[in-house]
Amino acid sequence: MSNEAKRVLIVDALNMFFRAYIVDPSLSTNGQPIGGLKGFLKILQKQIRETKPDQVVIAWDGHGGSRRRKSVNKNYKEGRKPIRLNRSIRNMTENEEMENKVWQQTRLFDYLNEMPIAQVMLPEVEADDVIAAVTNLDYYKGWQKVIVSSDKDFLQLCDDETVLYRPIQKVVMNRNKVIEEYGIHPANMALARAVVGDKSDNLDGVPGIGLKTIAKRFPFMVEEQYCTIDDLIKHCEEHGESKLKVYESIADNRELITENYGLMQLYVPSISVQGKQKIKYTVENAEKFFNQTEINVMMLQDGMGVWDWSTLFTTMKRIVADNKSREE
Repeated sequence: MSNEAKRVLIVDALNMFFRAYIVDPSLSTNGQPIGGLKGFLKILQKQIRETKPDQVVIAWDGHGGSRRRKSVNKNYKEGRKPIRLNRSIRNMTENEEMENKVWQQTRLFDYLNEMPIAQVMLPEVEADDVIAAVTNLDYYKGWQKVIVSSDKDFLQLCDDETVLYRPIQKVVMNRNKVIEEYGIHPANMALARAVVGDKSDNLDGVPGIGLKTIAKRFPFMVEEQYCTIDDLIKHCEEHGESKLKVYESIADNRELITENYGLMQLYVPSISVQGKQKIKYTVENAEKFFNQTEINVMMLQDGMGVWDWSTLFTTMKRIVADNKSREE
């Protein structure tokens, strides 16, 4: 990707928020947990410092975001334990902790509304699908698109213009890096993971098969051309005489793979025409002001304490200035 291309930073909001919420020990001046709120802003500042974006998009899960996928598989994301702090707070009950978590999320939304940032959220749509739709916008054609998330689902979106930054591993995954690490082209990653399954989403895969096995037994998956389930089954049938269990197992589990594939693929996001229009409008008409005074007031009210926010503030001002220059 050219260094001269414009760059948009696309953040998986809840993925980043929960990571900060769990591990950041920050307390307000009155002793209340604010690690999710403050930690998110600190991580955002770090990402902004490293990527120097021209625009920032924050994608949130909409209310009932998992509903469509749950209608296909009722076990989708079932069994997940509530996100909890990795430490106890004196005199705070479990209910109070949950209320505090919701407050931090809501308050974070308020902070971001005072910045030149596009926040996108659609009812009954997951942030993953929103992010996929954002990367497909004509508005960002020719831009460098940097997705920030630890979610492997986004590997399928890596291409000439789109990379995935995985903050826990501190690694940038581009198309070549995905191929090098997994032996599978990003265009075929959703299909490969449909075979393997995804424990984090409670989706069973074909028993005994991992991504390394897929890469070894289906070498054409490394090619840029999209592969289909029919391609997998045909390859299994052609190699049936080898008596390798992997081919028999995949052929016997076509229905499971088909269902998983429908749940996992993002590059054709299942969003209504109206939803796509809303995403397009939100991105193209995001607020172009930066209200530093209001943010400072909010930080004082929330007992954020002392922290150097200069990089975040400077970048927000630059984005405002760039937006104004484009309009002139």
